[in-house]
Amino acid sequence: MTELSLHRGISLHRIGAMILRYWYLLLSSWPRLLELLYWPALQVITWGFLQYYIAENANFFARAGGTLIGAVILWDILFRGQLGFSISFLEEMWARNLGNLMMSPLRPIEFLLALMVMSLIRLAIGIIPMTLLALFLFHFNIYALGLPLIAFFCNLIFTSWSVGIFVSGLVVRNGLGAESIVWTLMFAILPLACVYYPVSVLPVWLQYVAWALPPTYAFEGMRALLIEQTFRSDLMMEALLINAVLLVASFGAFLALLRSAKRHGSLLSGGE
Repeated sequence: MTELSLHRGISLHRIGAMILRYWYLLLSSWPRLLELLYWPALQVITWGFLQYYIAENANFFARAGGTLIGAVILWDILFRGQLGFSISFLEEMWARNLGNLMMSPLRPIEFLLALMVMSLIRLAIGIIPMTLLALFLFHFNIYALGLPLIAFFCNLIFTSWSVGIFVSGLVVRNGLGAESIVWTLMFAILPLACVYYPVSVLPVWLQYVAWALPPTYAFEGMRALLIEQTFRSDLMMEALLINAVLLVASFGAFLALLRSAKRHGSLLSGGE
């Protein structure tokens, strides 16, 4: 039977095999599944009650109801998209299996595409219950945003993949000593992406840095939609262009770091 493939020899069978591998690994461990559900539920409950308190004590937040919960949900898409990608990658590092994969017919691009699909699967498991909790407990329906929600989601997931690919490359090259970057780098973006406040809050010089980050456009767009009832398509297009550059750069960085790891022998050292 002829193997189903994409342009330039990318094999859908090999990608599918890797996705099945990660899916079975996820299903084999209930703590992994619980972790996907636990933190999103905890966040939406904690920040949801805070939203209630603010709405009862500040006229502005009463008029802009839902902005805080909406920001929490969108931030979790960004953070968990990157984490879902990186954890599947780290599973290979922890099992000392990455060297075996790179010596197999599996191409690096196929490996990364499989990790992207797994990040979406892991994200859905955590985010869907989170959005339902927000709906039933706090009457905030993120799905009521309609088509703009798709624009927010796509830009945030593209950013999460860019960060995930880049930090994975760093771990490939430097071993598990660089693992902490996987868990912490996204939090460095948090204050600059203006998740919970507008860009205008930042000092002028720091606003230029904020506008260089695609998530900033998504969170500003969400506030404009919820507060002003206006969808800023210009913000989404600018974010998409920046994301395209970041994705290409992250792919290039990963391949360069992978080649460097092969030359220095760190790929076969098991991440030590």
